[in-house]
Amino acid sequence: MQSIKDSFISYLKIQSPLNSGKPGSYVKAMEIIEDVLFDKKFSKSISIWEFINSENIEQIYSFVQEQQGIQDGVFKDYTPASYWKKGFCSAALKEFGLYLNKQEKKTFKLKIDVNDFNILEFTSSLSMASVFLSETLPFQFVSALQTKPFIILTGLSGSGKTKLAEAFSLWISESEDQYCMIAVGADWTNREPLLGFPNALEQGEYIKPDSGALDLVLRAQRDSEKPYFLILDEMNMSHVERYFADFLSAMESTDRMITLHPDTEEWNECDVPASLKLPENLFIIGTVNIDETTYMFSPKVLDRANVIEFRVSNSEMKSYFDAPKVLDMESLRGAGASMGTSFVAKAKEKGQIAEGLKDKLMPFFEKLQEAGAEFGYRTALEISRFVAIYTDLAKDNSVDENEVIDAAIMQKLLPKLHGSRNKIEKILKALGGLCLISSDKLAFQAEIVEDDIKYPLSYQKLKRMHARVIADGFTSFAEA
Repeated sequence: MQSIKDSFISYLKIQSPLNSGKPGSYVKAMEIIEDVLFDKKFSKSISIWEFINSENIEQIYSFVQEQQGIQDGVFKDYTPASYWKKGFCSAALKEFGLYLNKQEKKTFKLKIDVNDFNILEFTSSLSMASVFLSETLPFQFVSALQTKPFIILTGLSGSGKTKLAEAFSLWISESEDQYCMIAVGADWTNREPLLGFPNALEQGEYIKPDSGALDLVLRAQRDSEKPYFLILDEMNMSHVERYFADFLSAMESTDRMITLHPDTEEWNECDVPASLKLPENLFIIGTVNIDETTYMFSPKVLDRANVIEFRVSNSEMKSYFDAPKVLDMESLRGAGASMGTSFVAKAKEKGQIAEGLKDKLMPFFEKLQEAGAEFGYRTALEISRFVAIYTDLAKDNSVDENEVIDAAIMQKLLPKLHGSRNKIEKILKALGGLCLISSDKLAFQAEIVEDDIKYPLSYQKLKRMHARVIADGFTSFAEA
């Protein structure tokens, strides 16, 4: 008969992704916990596996959490100290509690402290981890996620798109089960890489995708109060409309349902449901690089997302060279886990609406209409929510109203803009003029200085698009 330890290892191997080091790391972490518990607190002489099986796991978990919060010097007697710092010890203990649940030995519910979401805690953690981003990007990113749980990060390669997505999911998640990063393949021509498919040769059997995406969605559905993250890296390596169509449709449907297989008697024993509801606590983040190997997004995709562009300014690059540092992503792991429930609750609130935007946005609507790129009611509502959420998040950071509206224009109104010089040059100039403080000045003139610009992000983007259309005869948001 297998020992509890061997049984736990077998359980971990089934739960973990292929080539994951989690089983070995978690077992080592449990042995380190054993040293601390028995030497410093409980003075027991039985194995950790038997001990936890007979004691209050919640009490032990709280003690381990306290140890992880103490400075490094405390760990000198327990090697390797990195197991404490990286969170392996509390994660291993929590996983053992889940294992015991599945063995039907006991019912454990580990309590995590719940705190209100505070974005300044996240920006502070980014700084400590040496993640270099512009000051406003974290605010845009989090506000966009809470406005609608689907965002696209585009821009310069190596500017931090994937790192921001990874950093936030690491920071706010309690465990690795809450996020999944998948590299989109050029051969993705249908939904199978994300949702799997019914086995045509074996009725009643469903083949899950190796990517782990379906399992992540199912976990999010079962655990509706915590955030879950599906990160699609290089999202435009294939046509998004082909492999992501079910998600795009579910986002805008009333029931948010995705059908997986027939709901008939033959499928009664299947562990995959016939259909699933796209969970509101599932946040989908796509990263995008634009080059000759990738595909452009259609208006349908862009209309359903907030598109955040990453660029690196001269001053930001100079600051980096002044003090270049190695990334420390592991320092982010679980640091904001106590705020996960609050983050999801705020994202589910629908009453956050900013008023007084008509005079600021209607001129943009009218100019975009001339290019056939005007926005609809959904976009108007999402902009109103974004402005309200951003303003609330940044209330302790002296936010400027024009800064928030600038981000909204950039993310929701400009991405669909594209066309030839004959079609779009005049529109770009008109939109650029709307980004200036004075309507008497013409956009994109050499005499325009920083103090003349009301919406700098949008203005600079429109200026690049205008230069591109003059030089090449065609321009688009992604390529400028």
